[in-house]
Amino acid sequence: MLTLTNTQSGKKESFKSLKPNNVAMYVCGITPYDRAHIGHGRCYVTFDVLYRVLQFLGYKVTYCRNFTDIDDKLINKARERFNDFSRYPEIAQENIDTYHNEMRALNCLSPDYEPRVTDNISEIITFIQELIDHGYAYAVEGDVYFSIASFDKYGALSGHDVANLRAGERVDVRTNKKDPLDFALWKSEKEKTFWDSPWGWGRPGWHIECSVLAKKYLGTQIDIHGGGLDLVFPHHENEQAQSWALHQVPFVNYWVHNGFVRLDKEKMSKSLGNIISLENLFKDIDPMIVRFYFLNHHYRAPLDFADQELQSLTKAYKKLCNLFVGVSSEDETVNVATLQKHAITQKILSHILDDLNTQGLLGVIFEYATQIAHDNELKKVIKAFVQQVLGLTLQPIKEQQVALSNRAKQLIVQREQARKDKNWALADDLRDELQAMGVEVQDKKTT
Repeated sequence: MLTLTNTQSGKKESFKSLKPNNVAMYVCGITPYDRAHIGHGRCYVTFDVLYRVLQFLGYKVTYCRNFTDIDDKLINKARERFNDFSRYPEIAQENIDTYHNEMRALNCLSPDYEPRVTDNISEIITFIQELIDHGYAYAVEGDVYFSIASFDKYGALSGHDVANLRAGERVDVRTNKKDPLDFALWKSEKEKTFWDSPWGWGRPGWHIECSVLAKKYLGTQIDIHGGGLDLVFPHHENEQAQSWALHQVPFVNYWVHNGFVRLDKEKMSKSLGNIISLENLFKDIDPMIVRFYFLNHHYRAPLDFADQELQSLTKAYKKLCNLFVGVSSEDETVNVATLQKHAITQKILSHILDDLNTQGLLGVIFEYATQIAHDNELKKVIKAFVQQVLGLTLQPIKEQQVALSNRAKQLIVQREQARKDKNWALADDLRDELQAMGVEVQDKKTT
């Protein structure tokens, strides 16, 4: 029995699909205004493993992951780059193409559907109109807002109390709202740009798209909705409110969220300037090492990105690959019954079924590596499982240097400047900080 931690209950729950042997899974995709970063990589590797596990267990999985290809960030990027906001589709396509290459490099299986918001505007308009007709939304001055007061279960996912939110939480306050907590379903545009609607020219709000796309491709109720922990509030809370209110049934059975990727104990973000793009990372690190890195941490735990750990795990991955050299697993069929035949594979199975404990699973393989190495049949089964369910190719990797984190690069630049300024105390402190990060510094003579 597979268990998953359900964000809404905060508990580990046994998984049971809404329809026998069928699973509907929706995962929030990227807003392609820039290159995908390591946080995206962790998210989509996490849900790729879940997708693989469900298939391994015999479920027919329908997997949908969207592209938010119309958004304030995309429009602003087009203005910056082209001085023309209408060219945002060019930026979106460029970043989507790169993203697809990166997902292939990480050996992530393609979802069944990858819908774009801009291809589903009519469905979005229909959904919004139905919310208005049922008293859950209202139009004012060309904008449309969801009424928080109309849905008494708001806050059930994130744990936010509406009264507390009104008392002091940061909210988007606009003069034409009935309630500061109400959120936009449709944003009006002054000129005739984007799309015409019953409320005038405009474009969708952020949250409405996922409710609409989930309904179109998966149905009014879905088994699993996934994404990064940062999406719980307000995005997923608002999604749930829209869909549950309109259809009068719970939108999602299992909300699953992966933990943050942090750099120097801080969440990676554009505002902090500590983003590591997958594109840059893959220049120095084999993508399979990056996937292996993610799998060596429980998906729900914060991941502190560290060059030193990458170096260590590069060596560990080579050992894993070497364990299975010369063993063909192409004709090996792996299923639950196969893994129940041996004590070691039973341990492997128990870890993956326990809330996707990939870290514990890999620990079992390394713990029993000697025993596995002397049993060819066991090696075949485990190799096939690692390739099929964990998505690790187990192919030899190139000798590459581990990329320095952005923070390490910043410290190196600061230290060089401190040495030029003959500020030796500061230079020594920065050297110590770099060494703590696993970066050895060799100084050249200064003049």
